[in-house]
Amino acid sequence: MKNIKNYIADHNDRFINELIELLKKPSISADSAYKEDVTETAKLVKKSLKKAGCDVTEICETKGYPVVYGEKIIDPNLPTVLVYGHYDVQPPDPMDLWDSPPFEPVIKKTKIHPEGAIFARGACDDKGQMYMHVKAVEFMVKTNQLPCNVKFMIEGEEEVGSDSLEDFLKENHKKLANDIILISDTGMMAKDVPSITTGLRGLSYVEVEVIGPNRDLHSGIYGGAVPNPINVLSKMIASLHDENNHITIPGFYDKVEEVSDAERAEMAKAPFDIEEYKAHLDIDAVYGEKGYTTPERYSIRPTLDVNGIWGGYTGEGAKTVIASKAYAKISMRLVPHQDPDEITELFKKHFESIAPKGVRVKVAPHHGGLPYVTNIDSTGYRAAAKAYETTFGKTAIPERTGGSIPIVALFEQVLGSKTILMGFGLDSDAIHSPNEHFGIWNYLKGIETIPYFYKYFTELSK
Repeated sequence: MKNIKNYIADHNDRFINELIELLKKPSISADSAYKEDVTETAKLVKKSLKKAGCDVTEICETKGYPVVYGEKIIDPNLPTVLVYGHYDVQPPDPMDLWDSPPFEPVIKKTKIHPEGAIFARGACDDKGQMYMHVKAVEFMVKTNQLPCNVKFMIEGEEEVGSDSLEDFLKENHKKLANDIILISDTGMMAKDVPSITTGLRGLSYVEVEVIGPNRDLHSGIYGGAVPNPINVLSKMIASLHDENNHITIPGFYDKVEEVSDAERAEMAKAPFDIEEYKAHLDIDAVYGEKGYTTPERYSIRPTLDVNGIWGGYTGEGAKTVIASKAYAKISMRLVPHQDPDEITELFKKHFESIAPKGVRVKVAPHHGGLPYVTNIDSTGYRAAAKAYETTFGKTAIPERTGGSIPIVALFEQVLGSKTILMGFGLDSDAIHSPNEHFGIWNYLKGIETIPYFYKYFTELSK
C-alpha cells in the first residue's frame, strides 16, 4: 500500500477529531431514553461511509434500531469483503467512577498509551475500531488502491443482543453476499504483540426472580418467621458453584469441548504475566475453576457469573424490611458444542428445582449466542496474519478469547461466510467499564494494517 503512512500522518488530526465527534453521541441501545441519539448516530455513520467513498449508503430500518449499509463495488469478478461493526454502546454506569464524562471525549496519556488515548464510552467497543475500517477504506479509495469490493454493515443493537439482525440477514442475503466478513470488535494480546482471535465463547443470559411474601414486611415482626427472598436467592446463587468453582448445573458440561494437551501447550506460549495481571486489576489472587490456568479459564472454559443482584431497600440510611422479591441477572459463557438454548433450559430446570418451599422462582431468558472457532489455515486468516506481519514486523498469534460476538456464528449460518477477527484494542481499555478508552497509536495502527488485509486477501484468493 503506497504512501499509507504519509496519508495517515497528513490526516492524523482529522481522523482523531472525526472519531471524537462520533463518540460524543450517547448511542445507548439498552435505554429507550436515548432512542433519538442512537438514530442520530446511525445518520452520522452513513455520512461517514459516503465521505469515505462508498457509492451506495443506506439506513436500513429494522424492527429495532437501523442497520447502516454501504458499498463500493469496483468489479463484480473480484472478491468482496463485508465489514461488520456496531455504533451502539453500553450504558456508562456507574457514573461516579468515571474520571471524565463518558460522552465528552478527552485525550490523556497513560503508561500503556504514552501517545495518548481517547477516553469515552464506545472508544474501543466499538466506535473506534469500527471507524478504523471507514478510514482504511477512505485511504484505499482516495489513493485508487482498493483491490477488491467492500461492503459495510454497521448495526445499532449489538450491545442488546442484535435482536433484529437475523431477520435483516435473511431479508438481505443477496445484498450482503461476500467472500469474507471482517470484524474489529476484539483485541490484541499486547500493544507490541499482534494476535488474531480464532475462538469466541457463546452466551446464555437470564434474569431470575425469587418471590416471597405478598408485600415488603417489617423485619422485626416477621424476621426469622418467613422466607426472605434475598437470603434465599443468595444461597441459590452460591450453590451454582462447588468448592472447585465447577458449575453444578446437571448436564452443563456434557457437550463441552475438551481442548487437547497439545493445543493447551501452544496456548501457554502466549505472553502472560500473572503478577502484572493481578496488579492491573488491583487484586492479590486470581480465582476460577480448579485445574486450569487463568488464560484457559477466560478462553476455553465455560463460566457462570452474576452480573447484577438487587432487592429490598437500597437507598440512603436504614429501612428494616424483608423484601417481597429479589432479582439477579446471570450470564453463562459457553464453549464450542454448547448450545445456548439448551444451556438456558438446563439452568431454568435446575434453578427452579433448588428453590426451597415458601418462595416461587421465575427465570426469564434474555439473549444468547453460539460459540465460534475459525480455521488458521483459511485464506482469510493467512491474509490477516500477513497484514499484521507487514505493519508490526511480527508474526500474529492465534488466540481464543473469552468474549462473545453471537452474530459471528449467525453470519456463517445465514450468509455462509467465514469471519476474520482483527482487533486492535487491549484488555486494559476498560470496555463496558468506567473510563473506557482506546489508544491513538492503536487506532492509527489499525487504519494502517487493515488495507493490507484487502491486498493480501485479494492476492491469495486468485
